[in-house]
Amino acid sequence: MARLLVGGGAQFLRTPARQLASYVTTYSGLCGKPVSLENNRLSSHFKKNFAAYSTRSTCSAIEPFQSITRKSSTKHGQEGLLDATPEDFKAILTKTGARRAYFAFDEKRGVPFASDVSLNEICEHFKADAINYRGHECVFLEIGKRSNALMGAFVWRTNRGQACGGIRMWNYSNMKDFLTDGLRLSTGMGHKSALAGLWSGGGKGLIHAPPNNKDPDVRRDVFHDYGDFLTSINGCYIGAEDVGLTVSDLDHVHDRTRFVTCISPELGGSGNPSDATGRGVVRAMEAALAFRNMGDLKGKKVVVQGAGHVATIIIDELLDREAGEIVASECDEDRFQQIVEKYKNNTQVRVVKTARDDLSILHEPCDILSPCALGGILNKQTIEKIQAPIVCGAANNQLATPEDNLLLDQRGITYVVDFAANRMGIVNCANETYGYVTDDQYVKQHLGRDWDNSVYQIVMHILEKSRDKGITSVQAAEELAEKFSRENHPIWGHRSIEIIRSLIETKWQNRG
Repeated sequence: MARLLVGGGAQFLRTPARQLASYVTTYSGLCGKPVSLENNRLSSHFKKNFAAYSTRSTCSAIEPFQSITRKSSTKHGQEGLLDATPEDFKAILTKTGARRAYFAFDEKRGVPFASDVSLNEICEHFKADAINYRGHECVFLEIGKRSNALMGAFVWRTNRGQACGGIRMWNYSNMKDFLTDGLRLSTGMGHKSALAGLWSGGGKGLIHAPPNNKDPDVRRDVFHDYGDFLTSINGCYIGAEDVGLTVSDLDHVHDRTRFVTCISPELGGSGNPSDATGRGVVRAMEAALAFRNMGDLKGKKVVVQGAGHVATIIIDELLDREAGEIVASECDEDRFQQIVEKYKNNTQVRVVKTARDDLSILHEPCDILSPCALGGILNKQTIEKIQAPIVCGAANNQLATPEDNLLLDQRGITYVVDFAANRMGIVNCANETYGYVTDDQYVKQHLGRDWDNSVYQIVMHILEKSRDKGITSVQAAEELAEKFSRENHPIWGHRSIEIIRSLIETKWQNRG
């Protein structure tokens, strides 16, 4: 006999007995043995209503409240939903008879709720995670029909407009990492769009990378699935390019939906946003140098961690500005060889091959350290060894925790907040539907120095506010971004919330 310890008694008492029976039957199937449902507040309710619908479980009331589904993936060697691998989570979800799930925000009660009670452990995690979960309007999950890939769409603060942000394909160790990445990145996108003056909310798409994801046929299936996923959520989130995707991948997404940007110019899109992003990061570097009275980029040594598409644009821009030595690191062997070949005739650029978990490049003495790989690399261990007066890069969520900015501040290091420096990618694609102009002045003003809302001026404003108020640059940037992000779209404010409500009312999770 396996014991299923449940919590949230009041919520369960309002749940139809048939649904509860289905839940316990699902759990019984996962455990491979009969189940005893235990909660001392629910005894009479279940004894009267539950047994009629479940022939594979028995009811008793022995132990008090415990976290729901704590042992729900025991069969797969995990402790709970958050510890489950994405592959195990898919198995758990399909056992409920669904390929979809959502976690929406109850504005009146101020708490998240799930599409199925068997997922409440994740809601409890969100409630406890005050750093990363900020009342996200909805988190949508779906298992692709063609690819069987786990896909997510994260929607945050859409009063400024539809959620917008890149789609990332990555290999996640567990569901906690998957969900945390989506929460943090969607919030960052909301702040980024607000600082850029875009009428967009925060959005992020995630795909847990399936096996053989380099195979063209596999990729086509994955991104066709993601396009169907985007279409199904009715435009509350607009996708774009991010880590693990190319323009051709976005074209495959576009085969199945209109709710995506960064598609190829041949299809009317803006293409790869890396060029604009890289140029924006270099403008942010110039602002940081000016703030510290260090002159311009000429002769400066810059270390670039990660040599992806954006990083190579940054390197090229630095060379155009006569920077001194440029050191770039890369962990992917194929990409490393490409970068070595690209700069083989340029003695200013030194390319270093590193292991995936090797962060020693962050400790290289330089004028500017530019993290351009994945997030979370600035932490207590790495910050104490940084030998650069300025940190300014393209990577999202560079700080492992918000407190890590204080460590940078205490060491006298000027940190340019990522969502202020790398905003030009979303600027490049956010307004695709408004068409294109040669030598577009709208885009150029973001990269100039005169406009109050340009990358240069915003970074200067954040750093000056940080200095004058005695707060970290993250605090200064978030104060500004929070203020802007709460401004309502003049026409379509809260439209995405209305879409989410309609999806819930029409039982989106059952239509997959």
